[in-house]
Amino acid sequence: MTGRGAFAEGRFPPSTSVTGASGTAWGPSGSGTSGSAWGPSGSAAGTSASNAHAPYDPYAPYAPHDPYDPYDAPAEAGTADAPDPASAHAPVPSAEDVPRPAVPGVGPGRLGAWAELLRLPALFTVPGDALAGAAAAGARPGVRTLLAVGSSVCLYEAGMALNDWADREEDARERPHRPIPSGRIRPAAALTAAGALTGAGLALAAGAGRPALAVAAPLAATVWAYDLALKHTPAGPAAMAAARGLDLLLGAAATGGAQDDGGRGGGAGRATRAALPSAVLLGSHTLAVTAVSRRETTGGAVLAPLAALATTGVLTRLVTHRRTQLPAGRRAAAAPGLPGPGPATPASPAAGALATVLGAAYAATAARPYFHAALNPSPPLTQRAVGGGIRATIPLQAALAARAGAPVTSLLVATLAPAGRWFARRAAMRKVSIT
Repeated sequence: MTGRGAFAEGRFPPSTSVTGASGTAWGPSGSGTSGSAWGPSGSAAGTSASNAHAPYDPYAPYAPHDPYDPYDAPAEAGTADAPDPASAHAPVPSAEDVPRPAVPGVGPGRLGAWAELLRLPALFTVPGDALAGAAAAGARPGVRTLLAVGSSVCLYEAGMALNDWADREEDARERPHRPIPSGRIRPAAALTAAGALTGAGLALAAGAGRPALAVAAPLAATVWAYDLALKHTPAGPAAMAAARGLDLLLGAAATGGAQDDGGRGGGAGRATRAALPSAVLLGSHTLAVTAVSRRETTGGAVLAPLAALATTGVLTRLVTHRRTQLPAGRRAAAAPGLPGPGPATPASPAAGALATVLGAAYAATAARPYFHAALNPSPPLTQRAVGGGIRATIPLQAALAARAGAPVTSLLVATLAPAGRWFARRAAMRKVSIT
């Protein structure tokens, strides 16, 4: 997707428009071949102006343009807003040359501009990574888990700010209403914010222990590398998947490693190894969605949605499959003297049932739009497939936690979906584009 992600990262989570080649290292959101490494998101400038003022519903069927971005509505043929063919040869304006538009629905002044730059509604896709990682490590969430969540949020927002700074000249052409090209936020301020948020994320990770910092550092490097270098390369989707997987491992390292050895981190290796399967599953989902999003503006790709549909089926089978239980004698003999996450054991009946329900919710959310895009790989259906994949991230996170035998954590993650929907519908957020 040449997009504006992961982390990211359709409707809420991150959404897209089809205008440019950009994104953030947390989940592609926007308009083209790439996005943010946390999960692509998008909506495309589309075919009908009748939806230009449709109310924002992040979980509604995919619209032909971004319904919560009033500047994303397409121009009707023959109107004064129709594109001028001669404009293709006009000089490209810089971010400073673009007039500053008013954005209805966004809070007044600088606060509204920063809410738009940081795409606040997209944050609800982030905490589930660290929580699922803690569950996969066999550890109960605690203060260090909260620090890991805070680190993830800061690094995610650093990617958002850095993305807009890196794409400021492109946005001046294609999305002049964005905070930087419209003049509401200076480029230097956005770059400073990206650096400060990165520093804050690393500081919070350090507070969660050395093992957490050892994971947060490469995560931060992935965010910056994606936004500045990898976005438009074949390595872009892999970078997105890596960021999402590392974020899950951050929660495992912060929670499991600290609890194993009283905060000294000696058990972090065991905690991280225990969480690796969940990180791979979540990263595979992100990779599949990203592959579909790369063609959302042009359509015509059948293999990508078919591969994503197959991936969804495999992931659903894996997250709903009960883990192997050791014989009682072996568990009793192995438990004494072995610190760290114990041998894989099945979830309780309640957790197993919850994993099945959430796995079904994940499949139902992602599979149908993938199937439609495979039958008819037009841009609108491809964009709906991307939106379905993004919306499926939270139930997948919750299913992974339930699969690890943590039903309470699983339910907590699942509540992020309605909470995010409620937040995005608040008056101050309705016009905050997360693309």
